[in-house]
Amino acid sequence: MTPERAKKLEEVITKRQHGLTVVMENVHDPHNIYAVMRTCDAVGIQDIYVLNTQLPKEGYFGIKSSSSANKWLTIHSFDNVSDCFAELRTKYQSIYTTYLGESSKSVYDINFTNSIALVFGNEHKGVTKEARDLADGNFIIPQVGMIPSLNISVACAVAIYEAFRQRKAAGLYDHNAQPHPEAEQIKTLWASFSAS
Repeated sequence: MTPERAKKLEEVITKRQHGLTVVMENVHDPHNIYAVMRTCDAVGIQDIYVLNTQLPKEGYFGIKSSSSANKWLTIHSFDNVSDCFAELRTKYQSIYTTYLGESSKSVYDINFTNSIALVFGNEHKGVTKEARDLADGNFIIPQVGMIPSLNISVACAVAIYEAFRQRKAAGLYDHNAQPHPEAEQIKTLWASFSAS
């Protein structure tokens, strides 16, 4: 591995945000899954959760993205909502789901400097009621058009870039950054990719 590559890996790992994650529940389109992964990598989210209770497990990650973002992330896979949320509760202070309801808060009213997990549902039915019932609340992305929802990868990008903005302003990528608890193991894995 070149010194330049080693420096790049070190710079990236220091900005990984272990207090922020995305959960994709029953997302059907692999292209949406990989688009979300690429955006997560861009804003320094290391851990993402893929919750699949409805789709065939064979070939679920059957396509390869040209960005190969998935190899730089830690992907936690679950096939049970309760088990997934139980693990989230051990790592994140609050869990919010995307849901268009009267009590839903704007994504711009969420304090993303706290430890938080955001749950995004599938392209057709959104987040399941079971997941909503286990969450701390719901959020929406304000819109003024005729169609009341965004594509899941677009919605995720809007939400986590708001998180990025807030966390960047709070210094969580710089002087107030908290190292990822598995930073050394992640760096070792990344180095193996770079060496091959």
